[in-house]
Amino acid sequence: MNPLIDQTAAVRPGEELPLDKVRDFLVEAIPGIQGEIAVEQFPAGHSNLTYLLKVGGRELVLRRPPFGSKVKTAHDMGREFRIFRALHPVYSRVPKPLAFCEDESIIGARFYVMEPIRGLILRKELPAGLDFSPAVVDRLCESFIQNLADLHAVDYRAVGLDQMGKPEGYLQRQVDGWAGRYTGSQTDDIPEISRVIPWLKANLPASPAATLVHNDYKYDNLILDPDDITKIIGVLDWEMSTIGDPLADLGGALGYWVQADDPDELKAQAFGPTFAPGSWTRRHLAERYAELTGRDISNIHYYTCFAAFRIAVIIQQIYYRFNQGLTRDERFGPLINMVKLLARVADELIKRGEI
Repeated sequence: MNPLIDQTAAVRPGEELPLDKVRDFLVEAIPGIQGEIAVEQFPAGHSNLTYLLKVGGRELVLRRPPFGSKVKTAHDMGREFRIFRALHPVYSRVPKPLAFCEDESIIGARFYVMEPIRGLILRKELPAGLDFSPAVVDRLCESFIQNLADLHAVDYRAVGLDQMGKPEGYLQRQVDGWAGRYTGSQTDDIPEISRVIPWLKANLPASPAATLVHNDYKYDNLILDPDDITKIIGVLDWEMSTIGDPLADLGGALGYWVQADDPDELKAQAFGPTFAPGSWTRRHLAERYAELTGRDISNIHYYTCFAAFRIAVIIQQIYYRFNQGLTRDERFGPLINMVKLLARVADELIKRGEI
């Protein structure tokens, strides 16, 4: 196997699957499945859990909600499965869905199974031997923003996803909803958030026409061709996707995008290698998106501030599970420091008025 392909590991303690039950389900649900079953886990990620199943000579990927989550609407396996089923025929970078299980008695939660897309996933630490030269990075940035424009160009009505969301009032619901989620999972007093939330509510811009939005678009949710990393072959983690404001999706991507002139403390916490030599700035990405789509990005500062706040809340919810003893994953312990950092980033975006 190409060493650049994303690797699995042993299943983390407390996150095991009842393999006999899973195998029985697979034999019943997917034609041609037979043989012994083995499992490994994709160790990255902080939300839904992803496992690589090997049954006979076939590989499958199983997705289930995190253990101990209290936010069931954010981990709707059936919804994600239906999105994949609708999108795969017209947007091949979505994995092919194979089977959905509603019976929670099998593994303790609903889950679905899909075909794997094996490739490179960029994370903070680059794999040894990877050509990440400035010229390659420049072409990857172009692919990154082109793929987002392609996603927003999907005719969601034609593929039957028009009932997936409520575009009218989308942005206001997002702001109110994430503010409520923060309150529901708050563990610490963070003064910057008490300033950011009122500003977001008071400065809502008018949204453009709705599109399909991914809602978590960043490097580590993309699968790249290991033989040409400027080619995106898969897009993962659609659990928050909906129909809504495409600029919120762009802003979300920019919220994750740490650039070379950002403070060192932010670069130390970057979600991926977005400030490597050759990387585009947030402004460059936004302007290229505007060229590709014709959309007005004059309010992109607002969307980027909201994105920083939203990411802070997502991490706060993960930290809350750890703080309450609902997960034993020790990676989650320091996450409160990231929440505080992102709150400061959002507050600074308001003061600076520029992305």
